[in-house]
Amino acid sequence: MDSSQRVRAILSFVQAAQSGSFAAAARSLGISSAAVSKNVASLEQGLGVRLMNRTTRSLKLTAEGLAFLEQARIALDALDAAVDTVAAQRVVPAGRVRISTSAAFGRDQVMPALPGLLERHPALSVEVDFDDRRVDLVQEGYDLAVRGGQLVDSALVSRLICRLNMVLIASPAYLARYGVPRTPQDLPQHRLIARRFLGGRLSPWCFRLADGSLDEREPAPAVITVSAPEALAQAALAGLGIAQVGIHHAWPHLRAGSLKVVLADCHHPGTYEMALQYPHRALLAPRVRATVDYLLEAFARDEALHVPLTALRAFTA
Repeated sequence: MDSSQRVRAILSFVQAAQSGSFAAAARSLGISSAAVSKNVASLEQGLGVRLMNRTTRSLKLTAEGLAFLEQARIALDALDAAVDTVAAQRVVPAGRVRISTSAAFGRDQVMPALPGLLERHPALSVEVDFDDRRVDLVQEGYDLAVRGGQLVDSALVSRLICRLNMVLIASPAYLARYGVPRTPQDLPQHRLIARRFLGGRLSPWCFRLADGSLDEREPAPAVITVSAPEALAQAALAGLGIAQVGIHHAWPHLRAGSLKVVLADCHHPGTYEMALQYPHRALLAPRVRATVDYLLEAFARDEALHVPLTALRAFTA
């Protein structure tokens, strides 16, 4: 007897024992009396003992039947409790949520959102890994990831957070010393700050030409090259040169006056996006659904993630 047949047989036995007849058990289960009788007989044969004595008028449990009924009720109660627990989580999300995010976005955007998430859903616990490499969500056991770049993974559900627009910035002190570049052709005479991706490739800078085409070039020669995007803004703040950064990294420094935008009229902001991703699933766990919904709300309220390009004019050198 396989597991599904065993479960049907146990349900037939318990219903027959509780109702006192195969006919009553059949009505409760929505099957025929013959099917109930066959299920109980199969259970007895599998156990090798008689569980109940039948007459045309009544059923009477044997000693073995009484003992088995007691244990079967415990098992069925446990199944009911498991169903109730999962059903309750649709109302009160509970359990651990594993999140993968980059170091910079995790520190500046994800972490500030977590207190509100845990206040709204106190039965949740959150585990966050800060890792700039591309992770395999399913293979490595993550519930969701916050990723930036050019996202093409169709095996995942992607919920857009924002366009990840890039901007060229430098400190007022650097510009006072070395001058303000007016065209991309001026850049080779400037000190440039480059970012190297984990794969070794430099992050290119892109400019719009007069004919509408795009000119993509590496920032070379670079006075300093870093791998962390937030380090680009730090280097520019220190007056080391001109850097290309995500606007969300530069925004508070632009508003404070400690950085200025350069070449805004011809610099192309790129085609990068920031998205929240999770595996395709027919039924998304309530704990994950609640986390996804809350983070998207929090990111929508984050001013630095939604700065319009037109707003940069006020901060141009």
